Amino acid sequence: MTYAMKSVESGEAEARRAPVLAPALAAIARGAKATLMWLAAKALPPLVTVGLILLVWQILCAKPGATLPPPSQIWKDSYDLIAQPFFNFGTQDIGLGWRVLVSLETVGIGFGLATVAGILLGALVGQSEWAMRGLDPVFQVLRTVPPLAWLPIALAAFRDSRPSAIFVIFITSIWPILINTAVGIRNIPQDYRNVAAVLRLNPIEFFAKIMLPSAAPYIFTGLRIGIGLAWLAIVAAEMLTGGVGIGFFIWDAWNSSRLSDIIVALAYIGLVGFALDRLVSGIGALVARGAQAN
Repeated sequence: MTYAMKSVESGEAEARRAPVLAPALAAIARGAKATLMWLAAKALPPLVTVGLILLVWQILCAKPGATLPPPSQIWKDSYDLIAQPFFNFGTQDIGLGWRVLVSLETVGIGFGLATVAGILLGALVGQSEWAMRGLDPVFQVLRTVPPLAWLPIALAAFRDSRPSAIFVIFITSIWPILINTAVGIRNIPQDYRNVAAVLRLNPIEFFAKIMLPSAAPYIFTGLRIGIGLAWLAIVAAEMLTGGVGIGFFIWDAWNSSRLSDIIVALAYIGLVGFALDRLVSGIGALVARGAQAN
């Protein structure tokens, strides 16, 4: 009798829980379906495109007499670089992951300095008519100088390859940041300036509360361009200055006729450059959203 009563109570409890679990299970199913649909929409097209490119590449380069290795040969020759990006067997015998980190450190220092200097100078040029007349022509001339043309000057000034590479990164990436910041400052609505005058904001408050939030979309457009140029410049600079970065690895691989390693390194460079662009774009979207909310 007791067992029968427990069975009845257990069945009633299951019946009560069923209406509660059903909506939760349905929500989980809808979330999983939405996730799969998003992955299919976002990830499937590029994967198909990459697969087609690799297939065509394999067909064209697998023929006798081809000057470039096919993907299957690259996988065979450079498997260690692909599968183990962080191996470390010596000063120059390290994985591409470590080399990328070394290059990113140099880019981070140079780009960080360019960000600070570019925003401050851009704010000055955008806010002051006299500063724009005096500095803008000089900036327009200097920004047309190719990045690597600055390298001999930097080597002569700093007498060391690392600060020279940092300077090349700085001088390469500062111009889009500076110019876009100046344009953003000049496009601040007059109503914002009137409010700042009514509230009697001092220059620092006006810069922090009005100028930066209003010009944020322009600033981050310049930052996206600047980080792309910085990543391009560091690879070229490292080819000439040496070290253990990804640029020197490509040059060393060319001297050793390791075409497969070069192609793998190019893939690393492209993926890291894409990640840097997405990172700056994501931060810009968050900052712009926060500025609009405020």
